[in-house]
Amino acid sequence: MLKRAMFRWGQLCSRVFAVEFDLRTEPLYFTLSSNTQVLPHTHQQLFGDEGKLFSLHVHCDNRTEKARTHAEIKHKLSVTLSRDCDVFEASSFIPDVKNSVVKGFFIRDKSTTTLSEDMLKTLQQSKSVCVFSYKREGQYCWQELWSPVNQVEESVRQYITPAAAAEHHPSTLNIRNSDVFYCMKEAYEVLQECTDIIPESKEVLKLVDEQLETSRGDGFPVVVIEGLDATGKTTLTEALRESLNATLLKSPPQCLAPFRQRFDSEPPLIRRAFYALGNYITAAHIGKESLRAPVILDRYWHSTAAYAIATAVGGRVENLPKPGSELYQWPEDLLKPNLVLLLTVSPEERLRRLRGRGQDKTVEEAELEINQLFRLKVEEAYKRIQNPACIIVDASPSPQKVLQQVLHLIRNKMSLVNNQLPTQQDKKPCNPSIHH
Repeated sequence: MLKRAMFRWGQLCSRVFAVEFDLRTEPLYFTLSSNTQVLPHTHQQLFGDEGKLFSLHVHCDNRTEKARTHAEIKHKLSVTLSRDCDVFEASSFIPDVKNSVVKGFFIRDKSTTTLSEDMLKTLQQSKSVCVFSYKREGQYCWQELWSPVNQVEESVRQYITPAAAAEHHPSTLNIRNSDVFYCMKEAYEVLQECTDIIPESKEVLKLVDEQLETSRGDGFPVVVIEGLDATGKTTLTEALRESLNATLLKSPPQCLAPFRQRFDSEPPLIRRAFYALGNYITAAHIGKESLRAPVILDRYWHSTAAYAIATAVGGRVENLPKPGSELYQWPEDLLKPNLVLLLTVSPEERLRRLRGRGQDKTVEEAELEINQLFRLKVEEAYKRIQNPACIIVDASPSPQKVLQQVLHLIRNKMSLVNNQLPTQQDKKPCNPSIHH
C-alpha cells in the first residue's frame, strides 16, 4: 500500500517532476501518465540504458523534521555511494502552487554493487521517505514505487512523459519564509520548533526577545555596505567610521557569534531562520545608535537574501526569480537603511585578494571561490533586491579612491553636510561590542 496520500496515483499525475541533470541548462521536467510516451533525446540521457534508476522524496508535515531528514540523506548519499553512482537534486511540484515542492534526489547507479539498494532499503523504513524505481522497455520508461523484493501492493505502471519547462524554476515556489524570511514571526517560529533538538535555539530567542524595539525616529542616516567576500567591505567600513564619526555595526551581530557554528551545520530552513533573526537584532541596534550618530553597517538583509536565493535555486543565473518578483522585496517589519552600496570587483581581483588571507570561511564563501556560477547568481540576486535597491560601486581602485567615491555618493544621496555630522566629543558611550 502506498505510504502517503500525496503519492497515490491521482495526485502523482497532477505533479511535475524536475531533475537537475545539467546545471548549465534548465532542469529536465516530466510528468506521469498511464499512456506510453517515446522519450526525447534529452530525457533518454537521464533514463538511458545503463544502470539502475531510483528517486527518493522527503515528505513530512513537520517542516523542521523534513529539512533535517533531507540534509541527512544528502550527506549519506555523498559519503556512502560508489563513484559509479550519479546523484542529482530532484523535486516534484504542482505548477504555480506555493509551498508545493517536495524535495529529493534522483540516483543513477552504474555500479555492480548493491550499495544504493541497501541504503534505499534503510531509508524507506522512514515514514518521511518514499522511493521510486524506473524501468525501461525500448523507448519507453515508467515509474513504480520501489520495493527490495519487487512486490508492491497497488503498484501502477506510470509512464514518464516529458513536460514543458516551468515558467519559474520550481524552487522559487518554496523560497518565501523557508529560504528567505520576510517577517520576524516566521523565523521566530522555526527556532521555537527546534528548541527540543537544538538547545541553543532558546538562547537565541531570548536575545531576540530582549531586542524587540526596532523602530527609530528621524535620526542620523544608516548606510549599508554590501558585497562578496574580498571586495573591500572591512577596509571601507572602517574608513567611513572615521571619516563620518559614525558608529560601525556588523551583521550578523556579535552576540550571535557563539551560536554561528552550531546553526551553520543545520539545513537551510533552520540556518536561514537563525540569520534572519540576526537581522532583527541588528535592526534594534541600528534604532538605538542612529539617534546619536550616522550608522555604517557591514552587511544586512541584502546579504542574507542574496546568498539564500542563490543557494536555493539550482543551476544557471536564468533560473533565479525574475526581476520584480516579490521575493526581492524588503521585509515590511524590518528597519530599512537609507542607502545600500554594493561593492564589486572582477573575479580575478577577488581571487588575488583572497589568497593568503587564511581566515575561516563559511561554506557559502568557500563555494564562491570554486563555483563561478554560484558567484554570478549571488551577484545578480544582490542587484535585483528592491526597496531599497543597491547602488553599484566599483571597488577595484585604491582604498582611498573608493572611500572618496563612496563619501561623494553618501553626501549626494543623503544630502549630508558637515554640520549634520557629530564630532567625536558629541558622541555618547555605547555598547562596547559596537565599533566607534
